[in-house]
Amino acid sequence: MTGLGPVAWPPASIRTERLVLRESEARDRAAFIDLFASPEVGIHIGGPRPRHELERAVPEVPGRRPGHFVIDLDGAMIGMVTLDRRDAGRPGHVRPDAAEAELGYMFLPEAWGCGYAAEACAAALDWCADVLPGEPVVLCTRSVNDRAMRLAAKLGFTEVERFEEYGAEQWFGVWSPATPSG
Repeated sequence: MTGLGPVAWPPASIRTERLVLRESEARDRAAFIDLFASPEVGIHIGGPRPRHELERAVPEVPGRRPGHFVIDLDGAMIGMVTLDRRDAGRPGHVRPDAAEAELGYMFLPEAWGCGYAAEACAAALDWCADVLPGEPVVLCTRSVNDRAMRLAAKLGFTEVERFEEYGAEQWFGVWSPATPSG
């Protein structure tokens, strides 16, 4: 896996009780556009992007890269989970060399409140623990995002620090494979 180490990509699909974490496909393009154009989602990522710009910019098969899982419910994309290396230039690190694995996620608003984020993120963390044994995973979210804060706690992330970034206080936490993610 580019950036995360010598992990074969794409992995086999990961199945949970209700979801499938899989590689992106062309049929996911409309959901990607809906996700990034959503005003509700945009609140948490610096604002929604204009749909007409997304229609031009989003490739035929969006999100096809190592560390990017589409979250599939009954054959349709409802969100995504990513594992990337945290940029060394950003605040918040738990290793001296920085570049920790960082968990990210986004879901369409109609999928909020159903436990899908917890289910998908726990599966991604378990996968990461299997392919990168001993690797800590970090998560950063705005501290005022109550849902994200509850999810971080449920997944077993522990607070490392808080700092100002993107004009807001950020909560930064770490998860280690010894911590249960379910």
